[in-house]
Amino acid sequence: MRALDRTTWTLTWRLTRAGGRTGLIATGLAVAAAAVSTTLLLLCVAMNLGFQHRADRTDWRNPVKSSHPVAVQAVGTTFTRGEPVTVVDVARLPGRTAPAPPGLDRFPAPGELWVSPALGDLLDRLPAARHPVPGTPAGTLGRAALAHPGELVAVIGHRSTDPAVTTPREPDPRRVGDIASPTRIASFTGTPLTDGMGGMYTLLARLATVLVVVPLLVLGASAARLSVSRRDQRLAALRLIGATPGRIAAMTAAEALLTGTAGALLGAVGYAALLPVAASLPLAGGAWYPADLWIGALPLLAVTAGVVALVVISALAGLRQVVVGPLGVARRSRSRGASAVRALVFVAVVAVYGWITKEYGSADVVALYAFAALFLALAVIGPWVVRLLGRIVTALAKRPATLLAGRRLLDDPKAAWRIVSGLTLAGFVAGFFALLTMDSTLSFGQPDRLALAVPEHQVPQVRTLVGQRLHAAGVTAVIGVDDDLVAQGPSDSRQVTATVSGGPAELDRARTALTGLLPDQYPVTSTDVNWSENRFTLDFNTITQVVLVVTFAVAITSAGITAAAGVLDRRRTYALLHLAGTPLRVLDAARSRETLIPLTVLAGGAVAAGLMCGGSMVLAGGDSSFDVRGLIILAVCCATGAGGVLAAGGLSRPLLRTVTRQAGARGE
Repeated sequence: MRALDRTTWTLTWRLTRAGGRTGLIATGLAVAAAAVSTTLLLLCVAMNLGFQHRADRTDWRNPVKSSHPVAVQAVGTTFTRGEPVTVVDVARLPGRTAPAPPGLDRFPAPGELWVSPALGDLLDRLPAARHPVPGTPAGTLGRAALAHPGELVAVIGHRSTDPAVTTPREPDPRRVGDIASPTRIASFTGTPLTDGMGGMYTLLARLATVLVVVPLLVLGASAARLSVSRRDQRLAALRLIGATPGRIAAMTAAEALLTGTAGALLGAVGYAALLPVAASLPLAGGAWYPADLWIGALPLLAVTAGVVALVVISALAGLRQVVVGPLGVARRSRSRGASAVRALVFVAVVAVYGWITKEYGSADVVALYAFAALFLALAVIGPWVVRLLGRIVTALAKRPATLLAGRRLLDDPKAAWRIVSGLTLAGFVAGFFALLTMDSTLSFGQPDRLALAVPEHQVPQVRTLVGQRLHAAGVTAVIGVDDDLVAQGPSDSRQVTATVSGGPAELDRARTALTGLLPDQYPVTSTDVNWSENRFTLDFNTITQVVLVVTFAVAITSAGITAAAGVLDRRRTYALLHLAGTPLRVLDAARSRETLIPLTVLAGGAVAAGLMCGGSMVLAGGDSSFDVRGLIILAVCCATGAGGVLAAGGLSRPLLRTVTRQAGARGE
């Protein structure tokens, strides 16, 4: 390709200025599409990195045993007002120098209490009888100790002989990360949790990224096609008067580079402007530290450069008809048809996805890759289905508009696919999530019943102590003993329970009264046991709604941009048909049917494929359960998509009228 020399830039600038009002609109839309794509891509990257930053700062709460210990660390979790409070018990070993835990400037002395800012504010508001941890705060934990600003964390100093750091704690597989038995450590580096909800959030972030990025790629490609198609006639004219293919390609790359760079820079500015807004959105328990969502200079440059590269490559890919020969565009060579191999590839990917979800489960990273492959396979089969529809519509057409639409589908299936591709992919997303709407209200046991796991021979004594403590605190409760599995204990343990009347406030008073009765555990309810799962289901539904809004907004925007690009791309054809006597309403009807026919078939098929994939995850034994709200969301999404396509067609109708009038005036 000819270097981007001064002549290339001069010609590009002159052609851009000569584009008139239509050209300015096209350039503006191209820049806007690139900006939106860049902003959303950066936010997707930020979300993935943000969860990783959070996980890195909580690794210290998962202690690692050392052969040369300097301190002892244990972790427990209590609750207040339904929110978890992480309590880290630490003790310095005699004669050893221990480092300060993360977020502290020194090692806590025995009896000292350090709390997170959010917990400190809560303790100031609550009466002492409802404090989740005993004592008066001696200091405030810094950001290095916390996952997010609203996290409730306490660090308590002990002597190395205190029961809190010597009594073993029974792990609970339902509460990964909530409990850590006293561990002799050499540092507070810790280790990442290998399971639990942290991994589920990471997987969810990756899934959301896949579902958003693919429509964004379609939008970016559509933006490039819009800015190039409006100039193909002038580029062809330059080609006919002697401009080399290299010069034409260089001019196209120069314009795409300008629009792509402008859009990417605006998108980066939009990302920075939206950073405080994104940081205020609560996920996984609270809002974000803005620094967690700042991806850094190098990733920022990589994403913006990737968007610019996508725009340039997409623009150059649309030049084939211009540079194919001296007659370039005038020859209007027919695009190569889509091969039936595409259908075979799609069927194979669907089969592999079904097998993987059955063998590995829905939460495995392998299933995520298979899902991404299936999502991309929709883009592979799309042009083949459009071409098949073109044959059927052409054969059955009884009206001029239908015949014109069928011929367009048959002659250029890839162009027709570009218009409906975003909404087809969005339909797949809607169908997929329709069966994966999760219900966070499922629980077991009684939410007002506190439980402690006690060895069987100590049950009478502990039962008496529970009654005495609650009576002294003025809490009305029914004390009992059962063999349920709310509190986790050794195999020979039973549960001492306290069913508290009076609501959440009285329940918290009972917790405070019973805290410290058994040094190896805090009293819990059945709701407490499921707290992380319940929170995840709420966040899952929230992210689902955000992904649906983003994908459908991007898809509708892409459809509108591509529809406008189609009008500009075929302005000479429309003008000649209009001059030959074809009414404008027939041309507009043909254009609408060219979109609605493949959209109905492809989006309907995509929704069915999404339902199948979501159903396979449910049947694979995941935690998801069917909820009628999913069908409501699906219906709303389908109605929104259809309305968006009709609106996009309506907005580009004046452009059709303009280009036919202008072309007729030039005698084209």
